[in-house]
Amino acid sequence: MILSLYHDRPDSSSAFVRFETASPLKALQALSARSRRKGLDSLDPARGALIPLGMEVEHGRVTKNGYGVFDLVWQATEHLDAWPTAVTGELRDIVARVKQAHGVPVKFLIWAGMGGSSEDKAMYEAAGLLRRGPKVFVLDSTDPAKLDGILATMKRRGGNDLADLLRRTLVVGMAMGMTSFEPVLNLKKLAAMYDAAGVDSRPNFYYMTLPGSLLDKFAAARGYTRVPVQLDERNTTAGRHSAPMNRGSLYPLGLAGVNLRAWMEGTFLSEDEIGAAWRLASFLHVQGLEGRDKITLMLPREWSGAGIWTKQDFEESLGKSAEYGLKIVIGERIKLPNYRSPRDPKQDRVFWSVQLKGASGEPKEKLALLRRAGYPAALLTIPKDTPLSRYMQFVHYTVFGLAWLRNINFVTQPNVELYKSITNKLFADSERAGGIAKTKQWRAYYETPRQSTWRGRVTLRWDRLPPDVQSAAATAPAMYAALVKRFLVDGPDSYGELTFFGDTRYSARGRAVKSALERAAERLFRARLKMPADVYEGPAMNHSFHEMIIGHGGCFSTILIRESEDADYHRAQYLATQMALAERNRAVVSITLKDWEESSLRALDEFFRQAATMLGRVA
Repeated sequence: MILSLYHDRPDSSSAFVRFETASPLKALQALSARSRRKGLDSLDPARGALIPLGMEVEHGRVTKNGYGVFDLVWQATEHLDAWPTAVTGELRDIVARVKQAHGVPVKFLIWAGMGGSSEDKAMYEAAGLLRRGPKVFVLDSTDPAKLDGILATMKRRGGNDLADLLRRTLVVGMAMGMTSFEPVLNLKKLAAMYDAAGVDSRPNFYYMTLPGSLLDKFAAARGYTRVPVQLDERNTTAGRHSAPMNRGSLYPLGLAGVNLRAWMEGTFLSEDEIGAAWRLASFLHVQGLEGRDKITLMLPREWSGAGIWTKQDFEESLGKSAEYGLKIVIGERIKLPNYRSPRDPKQDRVFWSVQLKGASGEPKEKLALLRRAGYPAALLTIPKDTPLSRYMQFVHYTVFGLAWLRNINFVTQPNVELYKSITNKLFADSERAGGIAKTKQWRAYYETPRQSTWRGRVTLRWDRLPPDVQSAAATAPAMYAALVKRFLVDGPDSYGELTFFGDTRYSARGRAVKSALERAAERLFRARLKMPADVYEGPAMNHSFHEMIIGHGGCFSTILIRESEDADYHRAQYLATQMALAERNRAVVSITLKDWEESSLRALDEFFRQAATMLGRVA
């Protein structure tokens, strides 16, 4: 892999020299080896500079080593014959167990997990790595529409006999946290389907989690098989760091016939390649200090699905800092009119292009255009047949490099935990009240006077904004335009977020909502304001890059849901997201759609189009 930098001003060499002087790679290897050999009690947080960056510390003692993202790769160099063979054998036994119990082969794989427990699977599917083997479905939401969409797709592929489909389905639940409830809720739904169909679910259900977690307690009581997440049987990785080397990442690949030995070998970066990752970290660090903190990622077509995974790794790892922030911008069409001039003091973009050597296409041409215009840019050139795992490990080293330069712990996620704790409290209240619609928190939200409805189908609420934000607008789009102007044009925020709490992967209506939000992002944020906007699905977003939105801030959030949504936990997540943002004084508004019929989608599209027109081109 070759890294090239353009318009590297101020020169980032002085930041990179710190890596050459301090040799953090050797220190990392020594720390990991000591942790494995002597245990966590041998580590003194006050005496190790790397401990506060990649470990969890409570009351002056280390409680978890989070450097497994690197240590597993170093161990794999010594177990390259054993580890791929072991995973292949485990998968062979799992498939054989289903065949023995039900007399049918495995045709489908449902992976129930959130954030880092699921994003890699979505990436592998988008990259074409899962074409062979069982059809993989990512169940990363408690929205009933997602599971309904999965089952509908299974029926189209395998017939309408639900009992037969369930026999042919492998279900894996994964949670890297002790309190993650979403996989439990989804596994409960699936287990109930097996029970109702008279199918023994035990041969089909497996789970990966920590002992004593909510998922462990539920699954163990059902007699399901627990699989250790890591091949070294330890707990040294955060969820987003479980790929590319943990079983949660390797199992879907192995079932699809991917060469696991070659996959693992792909993570064995040379010292020069690690140095290139830290050179990129130095460049991005210095650009960020100069205010160019929006890293616009340009990926080759073959790896376009890696955008969300890369974004998660960066933002969930580094976004907790109020002082520093680096935003990964994905999914944009590169248009010079949407960016400020390189000479504009408000220009906040830096571009990072990943090119597969020998491939042609728009990213290569667009990067040349950006370079000629004078934008700071980095080009990472990768040999054509390089496995995706090599890029992933390169990203991990880059993220660590930034954490090291900025003195940020890159393995914890305190702001994600904030949202989860609020969700769990809301859900507990809803169970006592007989439904979330009967709780005082939901009634206060739903009945707030700070709301305006458009066309009888789109309702804007701004009840989580400061009390001095009053409505002087005649319509809901005009109010939204006024809020965007206050917080993004005249205020401190510098990018937008449009997050729909509903399935946008398997549901055609959900995909239509996402398309409407993409159009809104282009019209209102990118073209009018010359600002990026995230468009994604909640609550998966909360587990992926919400850490930065709550922690670092600078975002104007718009959270959407269907008014007809009746899943209490899902609605609790929707409301908790707003409450967590407001608790940290982040600007957030909400939109409810009456339903997701065509007339509501048209009203949503018109709402944003009107707001964009009223806002005008103010950038």
